[in-house]
Amino acid sequence: MKKLVNFRIKYRIRLFFQKFKPLDYFKGTQLSENKKYAFIFLAADYGNLGDVAITYAQTKFLRENLRADFKVVEIPISQSLEGLHFVKQNIKPGDIVTSVGGGNLGDLYDQIEFIRQLAVSFFPKNRFISFPQTFDFGENKRGQEALKVAKEVYNKHPDLHFIAREKTSSALMKKHFSEANVMLTPDIVISLNKEHPKMTREGAVICMRSDKEKNLNTEQSNFILNSIKERFTQVTFYDTHIKRNKLSVKERELELNKIWDAFKGAELVVTDRLHGMIFCYITNTPCLVFQNNNHKVRETYDWIKENKNINLIDSFSESAIIDFLAQHNFDVGVISDLSHKYQPIKEVL
Repeated sequence: MKKLVNFRIKYRIRLFFQKFKPLDYFKGTQLSENKKYAFIFLAADYGNLGDVAITYAQTKFLRENLRADFKVVEIPISQSLEGLHFVKQNIKPGDIVTSVGGGNLGDLYDQIEFIRQLAVSFFPKNRFISFPQTFDFGENKRGQEALKVAKEVYNKHPDLHFIAREKTSSALMKKHFSEANVMLTPDIVISLNKEHPKMTREGAVICMRSDKEKNLNTEQSNFILNSIKERFTQVTFYDTHIKRNKLSVKERELELNKIWDAFKGAELVVTDRLHGMIFCYITNTPCLVFQNNNHKVRETYDWIKENKNINLIDSFSESAIIDFLAQHNFDVGVISDLSHKYQPIKEVL
């Protein structure tokens, strides 16, 4: 908790002094009195393409499902200090505040969690919608202390709506955020369809984790890699993290299209990343998926498991991998229309 508290104190000090500084980043953002606004906090302008895709899909979803008199404004996570003051100065009754969906509701990414709590606290008179999230507070002392703080913040807001993207997260949100309206929908990226234009498929793409959510050990990872190299003459490595920050909207869309095209050009993608699996789904790419270290891959798979191209191995098995790779061709499915699954968000908008 020492690290968490220190960060919170430092951030509050910076936030206090920010209100005396010019809002340089938002100088070109013109807000009209005649329009209503939906603000998106925590918009990903860093190199995690899963989070970038969430921001892209959330912005698209809001623009398509809000009334015509609404305009969507992204607040990049790198500009959160300025953004909180900018929105505070401009927000009106009837405007909506949202936060980006993903897997950062918990103590694993505590700085992002803290910024969301600040946003919720800053705007008690406006509807606040947290887009599809995974509940990920640890069972250890640190996680439970962080959860206690989160409950105090979230249960105070009179018009807070939490959307879970898996059943486990939904149950935990309902238990701990009892004053909020909790809904259940798929990850917002699943609302996209990036199947077209179709491309000639050749070789395999490996898109595997190397971070704290990794579940496979070195021996297992090496077996997968060697098996793929034996099966395919062309093997490409493509991570969903490009290790760049402060990306413009144009740069973000360029990087998303690059990875989607890489997947559409592959006979098979092998991944243990949640959005590696989801990118395969929305591009209709055959995929072999391994579990990460929490429930989010397994339960997100439940939304899309009817599609033949998504193949999940629940627990590591050399024989299961060998049997799967023995196929001459891999199935390409039909992307299901899951738009009705997002009806709870449409209603709260």
